[in-house]
Amino acid sequence: MTQKNGRPLILVILGRQGSGKGTQAALLAERYGVVHVSTGDMLRAAVTSGTELGMRAKAVMDAGNLVGDDIMIGVVAERLAEADIRTRGVLLDGFPRTTAQADALAEILGGIAPDLAINLDVPIAEVTKRMLARGRDDDTEETISRRLDLYETETAPLLAWFEDRGCLAVVDGLGTEDDVFARLTEVVDALQ
Repeated sequence: MTQKNGRPLILVILGRQGSGKGTQAALLAERYGVVHVSTGDMLRAAVTSGTELGMRAKAVMDAGNLVGDDIMIGVVAERLAEADIRTRGVLLDGFPRTTAQADALAEILGGIAPDLAINLDVPIAEVTKRMLARGRDDDTEETISRRLDLYETETAPLLAWFEDRGCLAVVDGLGTEDDVFARLTEVVDALQ
């Protein structure tokens, strides 16, 4: 799916950790033919491969912190320059997380905001329950609480950034996977 001007679609999905972003992003990418770029998956792959970036990221993530802008902006800029994204478009999952990253994304995109930033809205109590149930090593109550606190202070201002640029849609993330997906496709389809 491309925009009316023929440019590939640029989407961002936001939401607290455990909101179902990854699941819904994969479904959206398949539906619209865009490339799903999950910074979490990219970072976990770097950790697994033992690269310098991976080791730096692992130390930060193990402490329950978010990986810094310098690392993330570099990783994403390299990925967005690849041919598949230039032709098919992209759905960014996990980036941007800060307004500094959003400013960098706009710069990478040639001074424009993404076509749509979707905030998948799921209450804190529900995402905490979901993250504890998935059983990842870095999902302890303490690290979950810390990540959610960081999300509220560092990432929540992104909503205003996207809203100011007229590209924010807030979608209720509660319900069945199909119900949530139907709400998401409704807002993406409205771009046409």
